[in-house]
Amino acid sequence: MARNALVLGGGGALGISWEIGLLAGLTDEGIDVAGADLIVGTSAGSVVGTQIVLGKTLSELIAQQMEPDDGRIGTLMAGIDPSSVLQLFMRWAGVKEMTQETRAEIGAAALAAQTVSEDEWVAYFEDHLEDAAWPDRPLLLTAVDCESGAFQTWDRDSGVLLGRAVASSCAVPGLFPAVTVNGRRYTDGGVRSGTNADLASGYDSALIVAPIGARSDGIDPLLGRQARTEAEELNTSGTVAELVFPDAPTLEAIGINRMDASRRGVTTHAGIAQGRALASRLAETWAKAAA
Repeated sequence: MARNALVLGGGGALGISWEIGLLAGLTDEGIDVAGADLIVGTSAGSVVGTQIVLGKTLSELIAQQMEPDDGRIGTLMAGIDPSSVLQLFMRWAGVKEMTQETRAEIGAAALAAQTVSEDEWVAYFEDHLEDAAWPDRPLLLTAVDCESGAFQTWDRDSGVLLGRAVASSCAVPGLFPAVTVNGRRYTDGGVRSGTNADLASGYDSALIVAPIGARSDGIDPLLGRQARTEAEELNTSGTVAELVFPDAPTLEAIGINRMDASRRGVTTHAGIAQGRALASRLAETWAKAAA
């Protein structure tokens, strides 16, 4: 039987909104990508992917996005040092090719950053996921070891609680604290790649949803190159890969700050429209994979 993979990349609070909208738009047109045989989640994508495999419907997730901003993300970012964050992201944006050594350099900056406490950060995700256990469905979440720069994937056999695994994948360096697992500290899986789509290797079809990579500034050029390379390599290996970046209306909806939770509603609606438009292109390959 053909198998398909859904790869959900990082992109902040509004990356979550757009991904949920995109998947809902596809579902409206009869493309059930949420039923994929494997879900890979990085940063924002780890939140969306985890909620899906826990059984949350897209209607429920959209309703959450339409609720007023509770201000909690803003509170969790209140103590950051903007100048240090800017310096870190400028270094990240200037990377031509992300190596393990460079990941360790960014990891060191993540460890040194001024952020909320790790306990507060992990508690946010434990509350958000209602202390849920790992699901039976295949789910891979990504992180990076701050000290060594080694790439790490978490699944139900990794011996880490689900909320902590998601917190580590979402630990954007400079903005949020590194997360401790078995005595090691981990930062955002997006430091290795915004999508980590190579984890879908061996599947017949893959949809790669990349919230970051469509712009020409910041870390977008690097993450965009990474996502395109991963998609090309999957296609070369025999996996039919479809890579999706935010379209122009979505980029306008997101604005300049991907962490601006007050824009979740408009970004979700933009994702729904883009998903509906994408459905006809995706239908043939995804239908074959799902057959």
